[in-house]
Amino acid sequence: MRTTASSPPRQGFLRNIRVGPRLFKWGINLWPPFLGAGIRVQHIAPDFSEIVVALKMGLFNRNYVGTHFGGSLFSMTDPFYMLMLMHRLGRGYVVWDRAAKIDFLHPAKGTVTVRFVLDDARLAAVREATADGEKHLPVFTVEVVDADGEVCARVEKTVYVRKAAPRPEVA
Repeated sequence: MRTTASSPPRQGFLRNIRVGPRLFKWGINLWPPFLGAGIRVQHIAPDFSEIVVALKMGLFNRNYVGTHFGGSLFSMTDPFYMLMLMHRLGRGYVVWDRAAKIDFLHPAKGTVTVRFVLDDARLAAVREATADGEKHLPVFTVEVVDADGEVCARVEKTVYVRKAAPRPEVA
């Protein structure tokens, strides 16, 4: 399929497989990049409105100075807003991660967690912004927090959302 600058490529076959939060959690926890980094999804709300992710410090995700490797902190925030939007909006939308920015605020040690929330008001705003078929680039901010409640990093995720073009009828 050809794509142009104005039309993003079609999303893969996994997009069409609908799974509930329990199976999704199981699958993403076995996904090699997360499994290898020690990233674990702890909770997924039944409607995908909330996801909690944790990362324990271990031998393989510790950097030279004894704190969490920044790449692991960034990775633990990577796909979740895109995935939450895909599940909550349904098949009628194209959703992609567009950009990300991380600010490291405090050295991260021990177990760190991230809580992703996509409430109904934010979802309604995305639907409204894309109702005319135009792209929308919502920005979500999430914090990586250590066991003492201190914010170690703040991440901004920009997600591309657009209503999917109708598929042509096959005769």
